[in-house]
Amino acid sequence: MFLRAAYFRHAEFRQGVRDMLSVAPGFAAWGLMTGVAMVKSGMSVVEAGLMTVLVFAGSAQLAAMPLLVAGAPAWVILATAFCVNLRFVVFSAHLRDYLVHLPYAQRLLTGFLTTDLSYMLLVRRFPVPAHTPEQRLAEQAYLAGNCGLCWANWVGSSLVGVALANYIPADWGLGFAGILALLGISFSLASSRLRIAAAAVAGAAAVASFALPLKLNILVAIAAAVAVCLVLETAGRRGASPPEQP
Repeated sequence: MFLRAAYFRHAEFRQGVRDMLSVAPGFAAWGLMTGVAMVKSGMSVVEAGLMTVLVFAGSAQLAAMPLLVAGAPAWVILATAFCVNLRFVVFSAHLRDYLVHLPYAQRLLTGFLTTDLSYMLLVRRFPVPAHTPEQRLAEQAYLAGNCGLCWANWVGSSLVGVALANYIPADWGLGFAGILALLGISFSLASSRLRIAAAAVAGAAAVASFALPLKLNILVAIAAAVAVCLVLETAGRRGASPPEQP
């Protein structure tokens, strides 16, 4: 399972913890303000605590809260959360070769615990999926340390926010620190022209379609970046291929 003893003993587990520590303060600030926002929106302490532990999706939680307060139908709330989290479909497709060898239950648990930060740190540490048992163990140990600290950090800071909601003004804007943490990791991954183009296209598309309902601008940004990168990658392959002999 995800908590195998071999993971804890592996050096990559400690590396995963260290890498997550570098962005943990920003993530904690985001979790803290999410906890505050849940209570400020009218949720009870019990409801906010359960949502923190069971949902583990900050963006979806923030998107769903106004709809819960407004008494929106359940299908609207679920559709909104679905649209906000559509980026994980892209993450999952990329992570397939990293996780396909694992048992089904472990894949489910890993998927639940993997966040934007966890995914980005993993692919930065291991750009190419492993092929040997030793390499796969290193990947999984790293992901266990990475995701374990990320989950504990998010849940702990969110619960603190829930407990101190009446003492922390929501207009402090501490949640922006989480965005800065994500930006820092994203910039470090922009290591090729294609990745820079993907980031630029996604950012431009997200801003251009910001007015769309249900956070659909996120889906538009992902689709635009994927489409442009596929075109550029295909064109690059054609340009690099040798000309056919007459």
